[in-house]
Amino acid sequence: MYRKSILAAVLALALATMACGVNINIPTTEIKTGPTQTDTISVPLPDDQEKVTNVTLAFGAGEINLNPGAEDGLISGTATYNVEDFKPEVTINDDAVRIEQGDFNISGIPSFEGNVKNTWDLTFGTAPMNLTISAGAYVGKFELGGLALQEVSVSDGASDVNLSFSEPNLTEMDTFTYETGASDVTITGLANANVDDVIFKSGAGSYTLDFTGELQQDMTVSVESGISSITIIIPEGVSAEVTFEGALSDVNYSGAWEKNNNQYIQTGSGPTITIKVTIGAGNLSLQNK
Repeated sequence: MYRKSILAAVLALALATMACGVNINIPTTEIKTGPTQTDTISVPLPDDQEKVTNVTLAFGAGEINLNPGAEDGLISGTATYNVEDFKPEVTINDDAVRIEQGDFNISGIPSFEGNVKNTWDLTFGTAPMNLTISAGAYVGKFELGGLALQEVSVSDGASDVNLSFSEPNLTEMDTFTYETGASDVTITGLANANVDDVIFKSGAGSYTLDFTGELQQDMTVSVESGISSITIIIPEGVSAEVTFEGALSDVNYSGAWEKNNNQYIQTGSGPTITIKVTIGAGNLSLQNK
C-alpha cells in the first residue's frame, strides 16, 4: 500500500508537469532494503498498576496489528522490517511510553530497491492507559476490546484501518478521537468502548461507524467529513438521534429510523446515542443490525 501511494503521487506529479510544459528537476532518495530483521518489543507493567500510562505509537508507513493479550507486561510484540532506518525506538519515561519508527528522512521522490517491509505486531495488557496512534500511509488492524482505555486518539494519513472493540472496555473512556485523510476506515463495537464523546474527522473516503456492543452510558458523537461515503450502524432498540448537515449529500435510511426534517430518530430504551454528521458531499447511510 505504501508503494502504491508513492506511485500515485509520482504519476500525478508527472501528469501535472507535462500539462504545464514545465521541466522540474526533483531529487530522489533511494530506499535500500536489506536483510529482514525482527526486533522484540517489551514494555513492563508500571510499578503502580493503577496509574494511567500514556502510550504513544508513532509510525510512518507499513502495517500495524494491535491486540489484547500481554499477560506479564504493558506491551509486548515484534517489529519486522528490512530498512535499517525503520528500526523502532522505545522510550519509557515515568508514566509515558513512546514506540517510534526510527529516523527516516526522504528528500524528493523515494526510489525503491526490492520490497519494503515494515510490520508491528503488538499486544497490550489490561493496566489503565491513554493510547495515542500517529501514523502515515499504512494498513492497520486494531482490536482494542477488553483493555482499560481512558483516552484513545488516532491520527493518520491515507490508511486502510479496521478498528474493533469486540469486548467492553474495562474502564470509562472520556474521549475517542479519530482524524484521518483520504482513507478506508471501519470501526466496530463502538458501544463497547464505554466512551462519553466520539470525535471523527476525515477527508475523502469510505467510513463505517458501527455502534454494536453493550451501551452503558449516553454517548455524544461528532462526525465531520469531506467528499465521502459514511455508514452508521446502530442496533434496533437502541435510543439514537442523528442530526445531518450536507447540502450536496444524500441520506439513505432503513429499518427503525424515522425522519423529522434534518433529524433521524430511532426510538429505544436505555442510554441514548446522539450524533451530529456534517458531510461536504457524498452519502450517509443509516442502518440497523
